[in-house]
Amino acid sequence: MSTGDPEYLIVGSGLAALSFGALMARAGRRVRVIEAHEHLGGYGHTFSAGDYKFNAQFHYVWNCGEGRMVNRFLRKLGLEREVTFERYDPDGFDRMRMPGYALDIPSDPGLLRERLVALLPAHRRPIEGFLREVWATAEELDALPAEMTLRGLLPRAHRLTRVIRYRDATLQDVFDRYALPLPAQTLLALQWPDFLLPPARLSFFAWVMLFVGYCRGAYYPTRHFEHVIDTLARTIEEGGGELALEQRVIEFVLERGRVIGVRAEEQGPRGEGTGVLHTHRGQTVICNMDPKQAAAMIGLERFSRATRRKLDYEYSHSNFMAYCAVEGIDLRDYGFGRWNVFHTDEPDLNKAFRAMDRDGDYARPSFAITTPSLLTETRGDCPEGTQLLELLTVADFARFRHLKFAHNRAYGEKKREIFDAMLDVLERDYVPNLREHICFKMLGSPTTNQRYCHSPQGNSYGSIMTPANIGAGRLDYNSSVPGLYFCNASSGFAGFTGTIWTGSRLYEALSGDRFID
Repeated sequence: MSTGDPEYLIVGSGLAALSFGALMARAGRRVRVIEAHEHLGGYGHTFSAGDYKFNAQFHYVWNCGEGRMVNRFLRKLGLEREVTFERYDPDGFDRMRMPGYALDIPSDPGLLRERLVALLPAHRRPIEGFLREVWATAEELDALPAEMTLRGLLPRAHRLTRVIRYRDATLQDVFDRYALPLPAQTLLALQWPDFLLPPARLSFFAWVMLFVGYCRGAYYPTRHFEHVIDTLARTIEEGGGELALEQRVIEFVLERGRVIGVRAEEQGPRGEGTGVLHTHRGQTVICNMDPKQAAAMIGLERFSRATRRKLDYEYSHSNFMAYCAVEGIDLRDYGFGRWNVFHTDEPDLNKAFRAMDRDGDYARPSFAITTPSLLTETRGDCPEGTQLLELLTVADFARFRHLKFAHNRAYGEKKREIFDAMLDVLERDYVPNLREHICFKMLGSPTTNQRYCHSPQGNSYGSIMTPANIGAGRLDYNSSVPGLYFCNASSGFAGFTGTIWTGSRLYEALSGDRFID
């Protein structure tokens, strides 16, 4: 291997990879990042469409307060004054809406309890019992060691009663344990688009970590997500690192059983292969690609039996996105601001999810509404006189793939059908005549995710967040193949905070420099 090869060859530029690369570059290590897309950042990338800028997937983040995970990461890089965040309204950062009920989720757990009890006074005891259990479980999860081995957990077992009790529990299981009434269940779980899972399948632990995390502080980057990604990229380059865009990995290079590099093909302006190949080598290869996809390219037989078992995960569900701009109105006059709105027409979220995902039926939709241009005073995402509006719900990849390749016209019609179903709700309950004010729209489907972010099956969060896939048996950075480490949402955790944690944890493991805990 040449002395000019980087110490760390990073395959993919999602946020976990950029976090790892920035930490290593700041520590004086030589890194090279290879990315198939024209943009860095994976689902964290920002794209331009006309006069507007949209982030591909991220909407709001947590764990950014003083001393929390993201803050510690930025302080490690010396970027805590460069990358800052605006806090969502602590009196109601998520605003839940369903037929007959409205609940603004506050940061104060006591106030949340009061508001929920006021809506359902006959159910005070189960509401209070459930919410106490949520915060007690969050404290136990906070106390878990990064390396969740049986040997590490046994001495702490007496302090981890809920971690043990709920290790296989769904959110629905715990709702049922406390006999929580359906309206309370729905209002508390309406942020299901943050997981793309209904209560009956969602890990209770995953829900607790996110729900309590947002209660502790929900945030949006002061200078938008583009600035976060650009700052990490600049940190890598200032540390002597390299960024190679539009190079899609087609093969992993092995020597005597060790991964020593990759071969990549240059991509054309439409993402097509040009036939121009490059070989990149590194002393250690960091795989930000989907681990299952990478393992198939390398050869599953090269991985240990235990790793092969962990690689046999199910992908998360995919999503439908509507990226819109409006003019001639101020969305703040219609109940929007520094918060998200989550709406459902169907009170039973398990039923709503099945109808949309399995049956493709959006007659009674459940979806998220976010307004990025209202979350920070920093402009740059849209021209004066306009505001951004984004809508998100679940969509089945297999259905859209079939439509895309079997009947492209039907594919477009299905996208418009879903968009119109959400617009009907918005015009009925929020913004009358909204359609007249939409000056720009772009609709993204599961196949869009696959095309632009190279996500297998259009998955939104890597591996699915069911109980079986959240916990001690989950895939981590250890690939079992010499020279190769995983660094991806599926080998750590998804989302902004989860992927930063994933990249930071791998940095700690390989450098010995600990700062997370």
